[in-house]
Amino acid sequence: MEQAIMAAAAMIGAGVGAGLAAIGAGVGDGLVTGRYIEGISRQPEARGVLFVQTLISVGLIEALAIIAVVVGLILLFANPLMK
Repeated sequence: MEQAIMAAAAMIGAGVGAGLAAIGAGVGDGLVTGRYIEGISRQPEARGVLFVQTLISVGLIEALAIIAVVVGLILLFANPLMK
């Protein structure tokens, strides 16, 4: 019984964590992209610099979401609390 509760909690935790990370990454990517479009509309000559900085920012945001998914998978498959 205790093992089943631990497994269920790990599955719920992994799902909620991955879902929240995906929502956060989507919001973050949207904000960065919106600021990029605003920057281009204000200073079209700075397009190259803004593009590089936008790609770096989006990459870092997505990396955080991927890290959250990996932590969720570790919680599911390598949980030290489960025997």
